[in-house]
Amino acid sequence: MSTLFTEPFFTALVLGALTAGLPLLLAGLGEQISEKAGVLNIGIEGMMLAGAYGGFLVAYHTGSIWLGYLGGALGGMAVATPMAVLCIRLGLSQIVIGMALTLGAEGTTALLHHFQFAQSYPRLPAVATLAIPGLSAIPVIGPALFDRPPIVYLAILAVFLTAYVFRSTHLGLALQAAGDKPEALDAAGVDVVRLRSLAVLATGCLAGVGGAFMAEVGAGIFVPFMTNGAGFIGIVLAMQARGRPFGVLWGALLFGACLSAATALQVAGVSIPTDVVQMLPFVAVLAVLVLLGRKASLPPALGVHYVRGGR
Repeated sequence: MSTLFTEPFFTALVLGALTAGLPLLLAGLGEQISEKAGVLNIGIEGMMLAGAYGGFLVAYHTGSIWLGYLGGALGGMAVATPMAVLCIRLGLSQIVIGMALTLGAEGTTALLHHFQFAQSYPRLPAVATLAIPGLSAIPVIGPALFDRPPIVYLAILAVFLTAYVFRSTHLGLALQAAGDKPEALDAAGVDVVRLRSLAVLATGCLAGVGGAFMAEVGAGIFVPFMTNGAGFIGIVLAMQARGRPFGVLWGALLFGACLSAATALQVAGVSIPTDVVQMLPFVAVLAVLVLLGRKASLPPALGVHYVRGGR
């Protein structure tokens, strides 16, 4: 037991939590934007998967990690677009359409991957990191937190930016109103349908980048169904954070630590069945729902279709 809590163990745990948690963070932030605007975006899992495939495909053919992120964002938005059209503009069920888009993205990406890469399974080169002088030399947490790919720092910055937008801008107030009382926002002259559509597209963009990170940085390869429920964990994070982006950040790190426990335990020389380790994040989800489910705060108009000019 004394060999468990060592510096390599904690370094591996923090590094793994950050690597596994960043896609959850971006997915949770995106879902939070949708929910603020009154849209329950069940299709976020499919957006992440489309982003993972699009990001890997673009990065593989161009050799640019940043173009890969752009490809991931476009892939996520490609899945978000029918969500915006069918649910927000035509009023179809957000749950049914979201599940259909997720299943469609799973099948489409698996089929495309089979035809393009089933024989080769190519890998991407390791992504360069950016060390922050001084901070990266801190024992234990320094290399894990402050010597990461630049996209990690940008994702953390996105948390601060989202929090600022929610609290201090007219856009944040409009998003809040779209989820709380859309008819009042409509009466104020703001197009609720357009605002909700843009919120869903922003969700697709963030979720797609999160999926691209999984393929380009986390794994270096695309594998069908590689998101493995990460989008649904992002939904839980958004709901339990109660509209606070920093709540999504801490929750993502917690679930990321659960996902990375296998690697950290292997570093510490502890042998645990793989099935048990893979079960940890979902046990954590159930625990969070049991302990904090009653405290979740959701917009009154969440999932309710709104027709412009309606009351």
